[in-house]
Amino acid sequence: MVSILPLLKVMVDKDCSDLHLRAGVPPIYRLHGDLVRAQMPPMTPQDLEHFASEIMHERQFARLRETRELDFAASPPGIGRFRVNAFYQRGSIGYAIRATKAQIPPFETLNMPPVLLDIAMRERGLVLVTGTTGSGKSTLLASMINHVNHQRANNVVTIEDPVEFMFTDDKCTIAQREIGFDSDSFANALRASFRQDPDIILIGEIRDQDTMETALSAADTGHLVFSTLHTLNCVETINRIISFFPPHQHEQIRLVLSNVLVSIICIRLLSRADVQGRIPATEVLINNATIAEYLLDREKSHLILPAVREGFTTYGSHSFDQSLLRLFQEKKVTYETAMEAATNPDDFALKVRGIEGTSDRAWSG
Repeated sequence: MVSILPLLKVMVDKDCSDLHLRAGVPPIYRLHGDLVRAQMPPMTPQDLEHFASEIMHERQFARLRETRELDFAASPPGIGRFRVNAFYQRGSIGYAIRATKAQIPPFETLNMPPVLLDIAMRERGLVLVTGTTGSGKSTLLASMINHVNHQRANNVVTIEDPVEFMFTDDKCTIAQREIGFDSDSFANALRASFRQDPDIILIGEIRDQDTMETALSAADTGHLVFSTLHTLNCVETINRIISFFPPHQHEQIRLVLSNVLVSIICIRLLSRADVQGRIPATEVLINNATIAEYLLDREKSHLILPAVREGFTTYGSHSFDQSLLRLFQEKKVTYETAMEAATNPDDFALKVRGIEGTSDRAWSG
């Protein structure tokens, strides 16, 4: 019978980000953003059942049978660490497996703007990292937390589903809790964390109003809170936060958000032009008096992105198009790739030609 372990080893050796396993098709890897089918026979339902015995504990397998889907982390000895989503489809088990690094990558290797390290060292407030699935949100947060771990003594509580990166205490004391095994839900674990004397709280993902409300409360009471959302840019992230709540609370949430928000960091991965692989383009909002004013008034939401662009020199904030322009000028992405990802392709094209875009007076810097 086929073993999953050689498939995982190929995944690590070839630097694939994901592995998809379904009955009736061969294993499918995601390599540098593209799906590649393995040259081997299709998987059978029996193969997939056998895989469960290789990477799951009995308790996990029982829970999968009960709930029909399960998130967990697997660490086969000598191969690596993986985040796994197991689920039933057409009556048999399927797997979506993501490779995570055994060691937390140093921040310097992530091609991220240095201002993010200043954000990581804030004393209190809310920091959100956003982007699509697989854009590197968890990796960036782990690297930022690890930077704090090496710089100052804090008590850190992480709440994850599942735990992806394993931290080793340096100056910080770090407790890592996994949903489904160490706690029943993000909301319950987050409320319990208040009694654990945390300085920093990492929430793997904010999925509902209860968790968002508790996260805002934690940031408002003097904690530094990190979390993620599946949104594409800063303005959409703000709208998503507010949409968690009923209309009669929107004004109150805007007031709280204007006070506690530290930064929104949005990530998009692009194909590189200089070497094989992908590189992140970022949009970074850093809260200041101007941004806070615009957060308070829904009618001024359209002014947030221009304020982000204009804050490049003073605060280190920037838009996606500013990040794309830098990557293009450094020859790390092609013009076509940058244009495809640009928020405003027309203004981006004008700027590349050396002409100031009509909607952006703050490209320089």
